[in-house]
Amino acid sequence: METIIKVNSIEQLHEILNLDKPEHSLITVINISDIEISQEIVGVKVVTNMYYIALKDEHCGLEYGMSSYDFDNGTLLFIAPHQAFSATKSLTKNEEEGWMLFFHPDFLKKSFLAKEIGQYNFFEYQANEALHLSKSERNILTNIISNIREEYIKKTNSQTQNIIISNLELLFNYSLRFYERQFTSRSTDNQCILSKFEIILNTFLDENLVSKNGIPTIRQFAEKMNVSSNYLSDLVRKVTGISAKDHINNLVLRKAEEMLLGSDNSVSEIAYLLGFNYPHYFTRFFKLKTGITPSNYRKINNYTPVIPII
Repeated sequence: METIIKVNSIEQLHEILNLDKPEHSLITVINISDIEISQEIVGVKVVTNMYYIALKDEHCGLEYGMSSYDFDNGTLLFIAPHQAFSATKSLTKNEEEGWMLFFHPDFLKKSFLAKEIGQYNFFEYQANEALHLSKSERNILTNIISNIREEYIKKTNSQTQNIIISNLELLFNYSLRFYERQFTSRSTDNQCILSKFEIILNTFLDENLVSKNGIPTIRQFAEKMNVSSNYLSDLVRKVTGISAKDHINNLVLRKAEEMLLGSDNSVSEIAYLLGFNYPHYFTRFFKLKTGITPSNYRKINNYTPVIPII
């Protein structure tokens, strides 16, 4: 039976890692050089109810989701509460550099970030979608982490939490900016992902699979491409300038235009072939995208149906 450790508090986390008592009950910054991972712990699944952000060195290994991942130098990973992860390698003290930030959702209570944190999709990315940082980017984020640690250690006044939350927002916004840089710098790989994305949908359309199964969801696309749905959505938006849903709709529209002018199927038949449950849904969709109905589109483009010779 698979062993799973459930960590429900910062204090419990420190106990498991054989660290001193935490300075704060809801947030902690841990230097990776201070921790030790025995061979007995390797492979053991860990699930916390906290957010986890880690900047790790190249020799650190992690299993996250269904895949193992070896970090490159200066790789940042984001993990949301209740997501399982485990170490793939043992570790001795002072063997590696880096830091880990854990904070409980309760730390954000009554703050603006409690509602806004959901917009940072990178907490739902997979390990192979981690953020690769330059030296200057690592320094920026590490300085923010140092500020966070200094604040919760001081415990000077009631403004401490607000200052830390402002630094967390700064950390997230910088990370978001660095992810956008990564999307751009990996343009070749990203174009390949986007091309595969379009090929999968076109295959569904060409083989009339959508008439049986409907248009695939972003999650179904992501599973076929071995990426997370949030990563795929963010990548499509960055590369094309529009959301993944709009990109899918544009591909469906393109196929609809081809079928309206290149086949003898009725508008209703085309609607069903494109995965619309009812023809009027298709008409509404087409008019919303083009400003005219499918029938008028045929008229404007001088469509003439082929009359079979008997």
